[in-house]
Amino acid sequence: MQTPIQIDFQGVDTSESVRESLLNHVAELEDKFGRITAGRVVLKGPGARHRQGGLYEVNIWLTLPGGREVAVVRTPRLDERHADLAFAINDAFHRARRQLQDQVRRMRKDVKTHDATPVGTVVRLTTPSDHGFLSAPDGHEVYFHRNSVLNRQFGRLKVGDKVAFVEEAGDKGPQASTVRRLPRQPAGI
Repeated sequence: MQTPIQIDFQGVDTSESVRESLLNHVAELEDKFGRITAGRVVLKGPGARHRQGGLYEVNIWLTLPGGREVAVVRTPRLDERHADLAFAINDAFHRARRQLQDQVRRMRKDVKTHDATPVGTVVRLTTPSDHGFLSAPDGHEVYFHRNSVLNRQFGRLKVGDKVAFVEEAGDKGPQASTVRRLPRQPAGI
């Protein structure tokens, strides 16, 4: 860590064993992630907050390279386990560890991406039967039922409309489990 960790006790007697526990937790985070440049831990004792009664509150702020930050500043409400100081400290650092993992993944660009929702074109509608067919981007036809169309838009669909859809395997071939009507493009675009 480039800047020494700051530890503040509010409404709690400064205990060397508690300070040592906090420093050990920070050292574990630093060993595991190694990219923490500065940090601050605030330990608030029971009664410091009217609504939380006898619960400890542990707030953690960590600074990472590139101006990224991790902040654990919310103690779960009505969680009686936070009446135990050791549990409150462990829980706060557990949440900080999870946030650090997420930040490190973003920094490494290891974030999972999802495939884009395919866009198809309505090619047939059978109004008395309340279903239709759309053409997928690769040209194959996909069945859809009125109940698959979001926001009760089946009655507003027209042949040629663009729709986003989720395809799945049906009993008789491909079918769309979700169909979302896309806004019509003005003529000339």
